[in-house]
Amino acid sequence: MPYHHLALAAKDMQATHEFYEGVMGFELVKVEVAPIMSGGWGKHFFYRIGSDDSCFIAFWELHDGPGAEDYIFDLNKAAKLPPMTNHYAFSVSSEEELTTWRKKWQTAGLAVFEIDHNWCKSIYTTDPSGNAVEFCLTSGEFTEADRERAIAALNETEFKPSPPPAKVKSWRPEPVS
Repeated sequence: MPYHHLALAAKDMQATHEFYEGVMGFELVKVEVAPIMSGGWGKHFFYRIGSDDSCFIAFWELHDGPGAEDYIFDLNKAAKLPPMTNHYAFSVSSEEELTTWRKKWQTAGLAVFEIDHNWCKSIYTTDPSGNAVEFCLTSGEFTEADRERAIAALNETEFKPSPPPAKVKSWRPEPVS
């Protein structure tokens, strides 16, 4: 079943727009303005991911809702989880594309964290609401042994770590002029 869109609330819609359209290159294509069931109203902005109208990321700008002063927009803070636990990942098709995104994020003034997980290579940053965003390149193949290990882990109660990452690196943002 294909993915259509992921919807998130935005802390600052203008900053969110600048990040997702200006930095990420996702085109804003639609807004729905509607009442919110629990009270207040919202603007629901849809950004096209890719070249067709089959995959989007969407953001709510919420207004006049009860308890709005207590909204937490960072998914991990809201769930009281460690940073980067909840995140969303976009696929790239080559190491060159991964490097291009890393440099683009750095040039935009963003810190970047890189991990080679031994089966995929990932770079991470955060959006204006504090949510972790990832680009990921699958660099290995899945074997029956991988599946057997995953099935076994469903019932494990002791720490049995995977092999350590092949590479972990932090990249500083480039100075924005």
